[in-house]
Amino acid sequence: MLVYGFQSLLGWAQLALGIYAAVMLIDAAVRRDDAYRAADKQTKPMWLLLLALATLLLFVMPLMSFLPIIGVIAVIVYTVDVRPALRHATGGGGPRRGGSSSDGPYGPYNGGR
Repeated sequence: MLVYGFQSLLGWAQLALGIYAAVMLIDAAVRRDDAYRAADKQTKPMWLLLLALATLLLFVMPLMSFLPIIGVIAVIVYTVDVRPALRHATGGGGPRRGGSSSDGPYGPYNGGR
């Protein structure tokens, strides 16, 4: 019974990772091609191929195999390295867009001067 519970938990984790890989694949597909060059990352077709293979492997093969683990690593690299660089290269990125850390909601804070 304990083994069945572990397999069930692993199945849910694999499904979640597969869905996340698919979301990152869509994210890579909607990014501009020149943003990859501006961010000094690999080309857009290369990342689309890697993320598509990772998504396919996560939905087809068991998670504890060798290839899906490599796919998860590719998705992690895209998430923590390539995606933020692309957002920075295209001018996107969080709620602050180009302001300094002392900017308030109505402009820069000058210390009451």
